[in-house]
Amino acid sequence: MAAAVSSAELQADSFKRLYPDQYLAKPTSIGLGVVSTADASALVKVGSTAALAGIKCEVMPASADTPEEGRLALQVELAPLCSADTRPGRPSEAAAVLTEQLSSLLEGAGVVDRRQLCIDPGKAAWAVYVDVYVLDADGSLHDACLLAVLAALSSLRLHAVAVDDTGRIQKAPADAAAAGAAGAQRQQGAADGAATALQQQPQGHQRRPLLLACHPVSLTCGLYRDRLLVDPTAEEEPLLEAAMTTTVDESGDILGFYKAGGSATLSRERMLECIEAAKQRSREVRGLLQQALEAAAAAPS
Repeated sequence: MAAAVSSAELQADSFKRLYPDQYLAKPTSIGLGVVSTADASALVKVGSTAALAGIKCEVMPASADTPEEGRLALQVELAPLCSADTRPGRPSEAAAVLTEQLSSLLEGAGVVDRRQLCIDPGKAAWAVYVDVYVLDADGSLHDACLLAVLAALSSLRLHAVAVDDTGRIQKAPADAAAAGAAGAQRQQGAADGAATALQQQPQGHQRRPLLLACHPVSLTCGLYRDRLLVDPTAEEEPLLEAAMTTTVDESGDILGFYKAGGSATLSRERMLECIEAAKQRSREVRGLLQQALEAAAAAPS
């Protein structure tokens, strides 16, 4: 005798057949340059989850310990009422955890060679502040925040500045900076690491991209009743038996793999499925990011 099938299972199976992409993962979008007062910004949506990353660059005195390097600092905040668990004025533990996770990932993977932030060795360097605001927290916060950071950093253009004889910082004129932006954009695609990035920095009064050594993308998967869910929502996350967030780069190398929730342990086979799903997401996201960068470059300034 055949086992009874619930209406919910029939609906899920029908949805999977009709919309396989949406069944397997939430729709993702990337918008660049959404904050006019920031040096770079990106708004990312993964399903209903929305994260906004904004970057501000300031000139700072060079550190005595690292005279040829600048500074990269990241902070995550959950906007008031972005979820039922967030309240105005209350420090968010989730924001602190995300800040630590993303900062450790960027540092451990060497995403940014901080020598690119040097203005004049031993004298001045750039301090790059990345602020991430979670506008809507509907699950998979790590994935959305990381993608917002990646998109904002990829679109960042640094002013070429120099220290004059009096120790003052001189910024490039606006017209010269605009002339150098196109050349800097072409250099970004050719960079394959920190060494290449340093060699390709344009000279003179131009704006140049912050070239990234790798492009990390993460994906959260959860196990529920022996089904693997991708991009679980905030409503689904407490019901998961196990959850894992996997971070990979464009080469498919694993940069991070940690337990994101649940009391059970994923089997080796399920872990491999999560890794393969993360690699697929990385390919898709890099395509979306490239489209966003091209659209931003073509837009009138």
